[in-house]
Amino acid sequence: MARVLLPVDDEEHAQRACDLAAELFPAGTLVLLHVINPSKGGYSSEAAMPNVSESWYDEREAEAERLFDRLEARLADREGREGAVERRIEVGQPPGNIVEYIDEADIDHVVMGSHGRQGVSRLLLGSVAETVVRRSPVPVTVVQ
Repeated sequence: MARVLLPVDDEEHAQRACDLAAELFPAGTLVLLHVINPSKGGYSSEAAMPNVSESWYDEREAEAERLFDRLEARLADREGREGAVERRIEVGQPPGNIVEYIDEADIDHVVMGSHGRQGVSRLLLGSVAETVVRRSPVPVTVVQ
């Protein structure tokens, strides 16, 4: 059975990626991965120490768990869906963590959403999906 990674960061893109993955891999194991980016919480990259309270991290983790709950419920409602669902939360830079996890978890395919940013915002913000596509050792399907 295929192991399919679904990196998720927001509900809208996660739902689209989840629906497509369930359709393409009805018996596959879907691995929901959320990467908490410490730079968004005021963490120092040099010291790797939080400049904010632990409550910030705890809230990000709770948000990820709630998103996972909603996605799992969505998958459970799909007719013909037989595969298992796994959850994983990591802390780090999303593109690097996603690519590392592909090897660690023996992933066969990645299905992920993209914000579809263009122009200057893409240059300034970068593209997690683009980085994953370029660095992934397995096929990646991007949903917009």
